[in-house]
Amino acid sequence: MQIPSKQLENAVNQLSSLPGIGRRSALRLALFLLKKSETEVMDFTEAIRDMRTQIHFCQHCHNISDHIVCEICSNTNRDSLVICVVEDIRDVMAIESTGTYKGVYHVLGGLISPMDGIGPGQLNIQTLVEKAERIEPKEIIFALSPTMEGDTTNFYLYKKLRHLTVFITALSRGVSVGTELQYADELTISRSLEQRSEFKPV
Repeated sequence: MQIPSKQLENAVNQLSSLPGIGRRSALRLALFLLKKSETEVMDFTEAIRDMRTQIHFCQHCHNISDHIVCEICSNTNRDSLVICVVEDIRDVMAIESTGTYKGVYHVLGGLISPMDGIGPGQLNIQTLVEKAERIEPKEIIFALSPTMEGDTTNFYLYKKLRHLTVFITALSRGVSVGTELQYADELTISRSLEQRSEFKPV
């Protein structure tokens, strides 16, 4: 695809680096932005820049936040002794959309996946263990996707936490095996939370 402008080509290259955006889609987006007013484009780019520079990762749970501590962790109406362990922030949003969970979260930032070169040391696992040792929660819920990577991560977490006197549970298999939690519907997630059971490694 021959692009007649170096500036347009640079924009296409940047847009096509986004997941799910090929060069044709990137060109269409770039041309769309080119038709917008300079003010609209500046508002767009400033929103992206502000997102990158002003969003924090909560110092308690690693969720994204506009503040050092996220609204969930700072909410005194939440049960801080019930911790729901999730893969990433999209899972927090999926569970929160059900309106049924009243505990707090811990965002791992991924799953253990040797095939992808992701080991335990690259995830927020140690901070979970340290937090559990410090506050002695009454329950830790494993709310990871029912995939091979999710099961591997669950088992590793269990080994790291089993020395504690904490009730460890996992979502019921209402979420289909192989399905990522963030794509499950609200009713399924809600029922999986309500019907959670004690985690027992195979």
